[in-house]
Amino acid sequence: MKLTPELYALTIVAILTVLMWVPYMSARMLTRGIMRTFGNPDPRMPADPAWAERARRAHANAVENLVVFAPVVIIAAMIGVSTPATIMAAKIYLWARIVHYLVYAAGIPILRTVSYIVGVAATLVIAAAVLGHV
Repeated sequence: MKLTPELYALTIVAILTVLMWVPYMSARMLTRGIMRTFGNPDPRMPADPAWAERARRAHANAVENLVVFAPVVIIAAMIGVSTPATIMAAKIYLWARIVHYLVYAAGIPILRTVSYIVGVAATLVIAAAVLGHV
C-alpha cells in the first residue's frame, strides 16, 4: 500500500491530535505547578483556565472524530480509492480539525460548529467514495 495524499493527511491529523494536550497541560502546570499537575487529581486544586478546559474538550472531540476518519481513509487506501474528491476531502478534514481546535479553545461557538460539520462532511465524502467503489 502506498502513501496516498489521504493517508498523508491522516498522518498529520494523528500527529496534531497526539500533541493537542500540550497547551492545556502547560496551562495546568502554570496554574497548579508541575508536581501538583503530575499528582493525583484533587478537587481542591485550582480550576484550569476556561480556554484550557475548552482546549481539553476540543482534544477529546478530535480523538472521537479520528476514530471515524482514520478507518475510512485506511479502507480507501486498502481498496485503491484515491480521487481528486477524496484528496480534497482529506485536506479539508485536516484544516477543519485545526480550525475546530483553535476556535473551540478560543471560545468561538459558531465557527466551532461550522468547522465540526465541515470535518464530518469531508469524512462522508471519503466514505461515499469507498462505498461507491465496487
